[in-house]
Amino acid sequence: MTAPIRVLVCDDQMLIRTGLVTIIDAQPDLEVAGECGDGRTAVDLARRLRPDVVLMDVRMPVLDGIEATRLLAGTAVADPVKVLVVTTFNLDEYVYEALRAGASGFLLKDAPPSQLLQGIRTVATGAALLDPDVTRALVGRYAARIRPTGEDPAHLPLTPRELEVLRLIADGRSNGEIAAVLVISPETVKTFVSRILAKLGLRDRVQAVVYAYRHGLAT
Repeated sequence: MTAPIRVLVCDDQMLIRTGLVTIIDAQPDLEVAGECGDGRTAVDLARRLRPDVVLMDVRMPVLDGIEATRLLAGTAVADPVKVLVVTTFNLDEYVYEALRAGASGFLLKDAPPSQLLQGIRTVATGAALLDPDVTRALVGRYAARIRPTGEDPAHLPLTPRELEVLRLIADGRSNGEIAAVLVISPETVKTFVSRILAKLGLRDRVQAVVYAYRHGLAT
């Protein structure tokens, strides 16, 4: 049997933190490594406990979730820690700053438990997770900050189908939605996404969205 995914839960509201801990500990493949109520303690516990994923709130005392994420994704720990930001604050500078700080994913606290649990599993594998609705609003708000390169999309090292998939990623579409639009299987979409990231040297879907805007593939 594979070892369970170890999760550090960081939220300053005791009731919410207890709920997250209960949901996670009920899963056979997940395990709560620790919990805390501020960002500084999260960084200290991550150094000591070495969790696979940190669930991070944004607004907290002592050290907020953005700065804690920046430390965890940087040099504050021996190995960068995967951070999944879970917060009530939607579609504002917190989303943008959390992703810039190195968060691997972003979910809202009103997401159903199944989505949260799947988010933890997704981030633990090294993949990025960004709610499609958050993506659409995020790129809409911050697109002006992304300067186009002026490069002709036809010169990019992608096939016409891969360009089509990249445009849909930039539109915030999930793999399932892309599959429905292009009338292909979700597994085929995953293959296209992997190829796109590999060809362009991108880390995840978030970088793919920014890339698409910079190269005039999204509006």
